[in-house]
Amino acid sequence: MAKEKNVSAFRVAGTYIGTVVGAGFASGQEVLQFFVCFGNAGIAGLLAVTVLFMVLGYMVMELGSRVNAESHLDIVEATSGRILSSFSDIIISFFLFGTLSAMFAGSGALMSQRFGVHPLVGGLLMAVLTILTVLSGFTGTINSISLVVPFLLISAAGVSILSLFIQPEKEALQSFAPNIGFLRNWLWSAILYTSYNMVISFSILGPLGARAKNRKAVLYGAILGGLGLGIGAFALYFSIRHHFARSASMEVPMIYIAGRVSPVVQAIYGIVLLAEIYTTAVGNLYGLSARISASVPWNTRYITVISALCAFLMSMLGFSNLVRYLYPSIGYAGIITLTYLILNRKKQKHLDRK
Repeated sequence: MAKEKNVSAFRVAGTYIGTVVGAGFASGQEVLQFFVCFGNAGIAGLLAVTVLFMVLGYMVMELGSRVNAESHLDIVEATSGRILSSFSDIIISFFLFGTLSAMFAGSGALMSQRFGVHPLVGGLLMAVLTILTVLSGFTGTINSISLVVPFLLISAAGVSILSLFIQPEKEALQSFAPNIGFLRNWLWSAILYTSYNMVISFSILGPLGARAKNRKAVLYGAILGGLGLGIGAFALYFSIRHHFARSASMEVPMIYIAGRVSPVVQAIYGIVLLAEIYTTAVGNLYGLSARISASVPWNTRYITVISALCAFLMSMLGFSNLVRYLYPSIGYAGIITLTYLILNRKKQKHLDRK
């Protein structure tokens, strides 16, 4: 069925950012474990990530426009052979589920750390809100994601900048090293970070590209989206590094840092962080439900509800554990899919010249 192409560059950028920005990003856990732990070299990693987000984001959305994508399956089938596309499909579907679990776990950790609510209660509330949004369809999904993104980035950058003027608590600097089995150096860390974020974004970016007004909307949306993500990540990096001695041991480092600015700022940032978790949870649940619905002859509403509840059960593993082990694993698996995406792009450019 033909899609109405009416999504502007700003909506593309907003949805792109909102799909990537979630519990791991805005809480500070991702930036802490993938970049801050490498010291000054983490800055080079963030520069590489910003460029990769712009380039790969454009590739995915342009391909989505070309094949009129409905889900991530259309993207992987267009870039890979039958066997590899089946592998990529399984990997992406599993990690959509895993990342959705991380969003619910992040919500629970945040409400527990900031408001004293039991983590399971916070996770369940987020699950219910996410289900209700996804049941409204794709238009409701991208509206919920793109409309809140400017507030999310401004808040994250604002709190980070303000925190740089606050003297860190005097305490012996804790040693903090990445999980060496996954993150060996800043460049590999940057590649894995980009890889897992892009792969779990296929389910939204593919259909988004198919609904963009034109190729310029896709191009400018990818550039703005990549820049927005890069700027937000840099702000978090400098803030967490400034308050590293205490923030490195926190489940949600940015909530601690916001509290150093003021209790009011901490409360506001807590609400903003919940909104960021929500945008990514919505994108992941929509993508997972759309993929399962293409293969299972069940009512999509039932699939959405069951998928969310299963992800909620997995969220009991804990937020920081999911970020530490699940996210790099997604990155390793995603490198194969992204390699074929790049090769497909080169092949298409070659054919266009003929």
